[in-house]
Amino acid sequence: MTQQTIDVKLQFSGQQIAPSAEIQRLELFVGMWNTEGEICASADVSAVKVAFVDTYEWMSGKFFLVHRANGHIGNEEINTIEFIGYDASSQTYTCHSFDNRGNADLFRANLRDHTWTIEGKSSRFTGVFNSIGNTLTGQWEQSSDGLNWLPWMDVKLTKVF
Repeated sequence: MTQQTIDVKLQFSGQQIAPSAEIQRLELFVGMWNTEGEICASADVSAVKVAFVDTYEWMSGKFFLVHRANGHIGNEEINTIEFIGYDASSQTYTCHSFDNRGNADLFRANLRDHTWTIEGKSSRFTGVFNSIGNTLTGQWEQSSDGLNWLPWMDVKLTKVF
């Protein structure tokens, strides 16, 4: 029986369940962030500007964080919604992401000290929060084979409130 199954049964039995300490650590993200950056230039493509507004808020119950990102990569409008939870069995955060172009992705993430890492099949991110937690600076990488990773996008998120 999985942890999620056990938690659901306990909730329906009338026992109050509290969000885990691991999920509570995501409070750091709650609020609105301005994201700016650039898709890295390559031999075939010029650099492209990235500008988003990211909002993070708790879903009722505070077991999941809801992340919305709305903005542009170059002239293309991108709208994304993501649900972030914690999987105790793998000791990682799970991130289920959906966008307005029909893409759906599943990522695993970790928050250790001031470093936030995200990894999927073909993309991954490493970012570092400043000492007061209102700036996250990092780099996305992409891979076509899961072995060889190339720089993709540099971003800086600045918390507005």
